[in-house]
Amino acid sequence: MKKPLLRVAAPFLLLAFTARPSAAQVQPELNPAGTRSNDTVRVQLTQPLDSLVAEPQSAQDSARLVWLQTPPGLQDLVGDRVACLDTDMPHVFNGTVMSFVNYFTLRNRGYTQRILERQNLYFPLFEKYLAKYHLPQDLKYLAVVESALLPTARSRVGAVGLWQFMGPTGRDMRLVQNEYIDERMNPEKSTEAACKYLRDLYRLFGDWELVLAAYNWGGGNVQRAMKRTGKKTFWDLYPQLPKETRNYVPTFTAAMYTLQYAKEHGLHNDSLRYLYPEATDTLVISGRSLDLRKFSAQFGLDSAALGRYNPEIRKTYLPESIQNYKLTVPACVRTELALLDRATVLDFCKVVVPPPRPITPLVPALPPADSAAAALAAAAKAAEKPQYRRIRHSVKRGETVADVAERYDVSPAQVRRWNQLRKGKALVPKQQLVVFVPIEASETPAPAVAAVVRKAAVPAKLPLPGEKPEKEAVAKAVAQEVAAITTKPTKAAPVAADKDSTEEATPEKAVAAAPVRPARSSREREAAAEAKSAAGATADDDSLPAEYTVRRGDNLTKLARERGLTVAQLMSWNSLATEAVVPGQKLLFRAPTEAEATVAAKTVARRTPAKPTTAPAAEVLPAPKVHLVQPGDTLYNISRRYQGVTVEQLRRLNHLKSDEVKPGQKLLVQG
Repeated sequence: MKKPLLRVAAPFLLLAFTARPSAAQVQPELNPAGTRSNDTVRVQLTQPLDSLVAEPQSAQDSARLVWLQTPPGLQDLVGDRVACLDTDMPHVFNGTVMSFVNYFTLRNRGYTQRILERQNLYFPLFEKYLAKYHLPQDLKYLAVVESALLPTARSRVGAVGLWQFMGPTGRDMRLVQNEYIDERMNPEKSTEAACKYLRDLYRLFGDWELVLAAYNWGGGNVQRAMKRTGKKTFWDLYPQLPKETRNYVPTFTAAMYTLQYAKEHGLHNDSLRYLYPEATDTLVISGRSLDLRKFSAQFGLDSAALGRYNPEIRKTYLPESIQNYKLTVPACVRTELALLDRATVLDFCKVVVPPPRPITPLVPALPPADSAAAALAAAAKAAEKPQYRRIRHSVKRGETVADVAERYDVSPAQVRRWNQLRKGKALVPKQQLVVFVPIEASETPAPAVAAVVRKAAVPAKLPLPGEKPEKEAVAKAVAQEVAAITTKPTKAAPVAADKDSTEEATPEKAVAAAPVRPARSSREREAAAEAKSAAGATADDDSLPAEYTVRRGDNLTKLARERGLTVAQLMSWNSLATEAVVPGQKLLFRAPTEAEATVAAKTVARRTPAKPTTAPAAEVLPAPKVHLVQPGDTLYNISRRYQGVTVEQLRRLNHLKSDEVKPGQKLLVQG
């Protein structure tokens, strides 16, 4: 009994023992907490790799996104139509092609409809030349991709015309390009050149997809990419091509499909204005100019009609230098031209060049008459313009451009512009800045009147003995005119008297007196004139103090700059031999009166010991050998203060490599 039971149970036991190890190999899934769970509802399922759900949520390109958004039925329909196209041109259908089909048929229908309006005008021309060079007829859609069938289209890189020829490529294809004609915009000549170019590219590559890529990117670039990668087809080279070239072949396929199935997509309607070829004729123009506007008006054409028939003409006329140019005109012009004399009509339509304008003679800029009225008029005109005084500012520690601008009541931008400072750059202590401060109007009239009086007092030339009465009359007339103009006649009287005395001096007296006064250089004469002008300017200025007591730290350069004077004026008015001043010393800021001048002369005479005057004509006050540089000094200013000293001499004596000097520096002014 037991043996039959064992025989029956043995197979079941063996099956149970063999099934348990296989069940033990199944590992339960881990929950997010990291513990095992036997709940099959919460087990995370792994999606197959070909499922759209399992794809990473990364950003899709536009073509892929359009492909995903397009209904499957429309994708299949467009794919079947593209596959059924009877053409030798590339017609691979993929997501990129579908994105451009949606662009032409949905997103930019107006753009496609403008192309449909012009296709009947240019497609017959394209088909004629494509057949002539034994090329596929569907290459006519290449012009749609390039220029949207606009003969005057121009790209951002300079490609022009229906077939978008670059300048060098157009010249290689024998297309004329000059100031008046650009045959890249001529429909017939550019189409024939494009057919020749495409034929040469096909002989080079033998594949129309590569031909289209080379037409866009250049044959040399495509050949280098093929040699670098070893790939031989367009889709193998696709990742190595620039973005525009990658989209070029899909755009061509989408344009070809769209124009062949435009009716199915509802792109045709009654509102479109279709263009069709018109009967035209040609008129040869050679060796004569032609005004296209006159020609259009002569035959009753629209002013822009000839421009539509001849888009390659860049101007509104043709020059006389043009030779054997075939002007396209409507057929009606030939009939009307046969009734008229051709030579007469063309002579009437010549370009009439206006006569050159006569050159306006330039009036010589002669100096004004030497009269007080002219000088006053010039002074009044100059007074209307704002006048500025140049001030040199030494930067202190912590000062900024804004602080300097606020101190002198100017803007920070002006300070930076005057000193060529970059915005945001900090100032360096002791840095020298130049500031221009406007001069108040009350300060300017006095120098003008003084200049007028001084200018009127200078004789034009030395008088001759025979011209004495006439010169005296002129001098008296000028003196009366100046006395009538000036508001203070007492100031002008001594000047007139000086002039009279000057006029009365004879040549003999002038020659006799010459050895007594030493000859002065041009710099001395300029300094004396400057001192006289400043004397006249400050004589009537009550705002300046009559006297000033020198304080500690003062110097002549600083005092002259603060009061708008020069160092030479201060030295002349105060009878100073050098620029050295001491605290407590009295200085005059105006020309001294006769009494003050006499007192100063006596003081100088007491201080200066008498010396034998062996050669009075050659005796000059000795210049100091050492000069202490003051703030604002330059080599040029220092050379002006010492007789016979130049900038080159100063640079040579002091072994200077540049014109830069620093305050407190000692310079040799005489070797």
